[in-house]
Amino acid sequence: MALSGARADRQTCLKSVPRLVPSNVGLGFDAVPFLPPLLRRVRPERDLNPVLHPRTALFSSEKPLPSLAVCEHIAGSERFLGKALQLQADMGPLFDITGDCEDGAAAGAEKSHAQMIAQLIASAGNRFARVGARIHDLTNPSWTTEAEILIGQSAKRLAYLTLPKANSVSDVSQVLDFIARCATRNGWQRPIALHVMIETQGALRDVQAIATLPGVETLDFGIMDFVSSHQGAISAKANRSPGQFEHRLIVRAKAEIAAAALANAVVPTHNVTLALNQRSQVFDDALRARREFGFLRMWSIHPSQIEPIIDALRPDYAEVGNAAEVLLAAAAANWAPIRYLDELYDRASYRYYWQILERARATGMEIPSAAEAAFY
Repeated sequence: MALSGARADRQTCLKSVPRLVPSNVGLGFDAVPFLPPLLRRVRPERDLNPVLHPRTALFSSEKPLPSLAVCEHIAGSERFLGKALQLQADMGPLFDITGDCEDGAAAGAEKSHAQMIAQLIASAGNRFARVGARIHDLTNPSWTTEAEILIGQSAKRLAYLTLPKANSVSDVSQVLDFIARCATRNGWQRPIALHVMIETQGALRDVQAIATLPGVETLDFGIMDFVSSHQGAISAKANRSPGQFEHRLIVRAKAEIAAAALANAVVPTHNVTLALNQRSQVFDDALRARREFGFLRMWSIHPSQIEPIIDALRPDYAEVGNAAEVLLAAAAANWAPIRYLDELYDRASYRYYWQILERARATGMEIPSAAEAAFY
């Protein structure tokens, strides 16, 4: 199957992929005779030369990108967070939810607001444990209280914390250190990821250094605060399309954020779209962010934006089928270079196609059954 830039019909594409394993057969511990030997899963004690999983075989010398949902939906009130949790339960973990302490809490009610979000994170309504929270920035003393509550009262189900308005790499380091100490005090066995909003000129200046910090999982562009920080030099029109993809300073910021993130296996997250009920505009913005800048994730500020963002950030159906074919053939060759459809493929190609499969799963796409069975 050749690569195609056009979106093919899903079923036509999937039927064109050779089925190495019948759809009703799973890959358990017993070897399957009609599967290439290197793709058989057998008991470890009997498997003298097991095929390495792509995550092991292809990323031994570099850090892979985190496998995250392509959409992050933010909400501040208990009512809207409850609606988001119900939508997530209906759709599956195709988007993350961020409880907003920064803009969601009334002045003086920061502590109770953080407690409300922590209770929702700890609740049975958080079916997939994919809910995080945005705390205040370092200029507001409530940020430490919020972090302590969210880490200590979320039943260890907090997915991440988001830091807004960092001004330097030292700001981010300070928050990471505080989070680590707080997690240790509360008996966490895993690190808590930090998502860093790049929305000040100082953070943009330090973006490469921020991206290298252990614990940083995403870099999120905050366009409105970034525009505001220029004190009128950038028109408000640059907050929305087409200006957000044309103004030189905004284009520069997006490119630097995406480049820093991707160079350090951090997920670049695109800013919000202000068009709340214009699905086509949301889709177009997400598609431009992906194709022109390499953003792999995007913020949503209204439930109607979630589906068009996911749709825009899905890989091409034909490319998913091609990725499955290449990776199955590569695994059968134990990840050595292969000749496929009269073209050469090597580990660089395999890493690319593995990310295609990972993105397909993260956006709810159906993966060819042979690849699903072999790799997942």
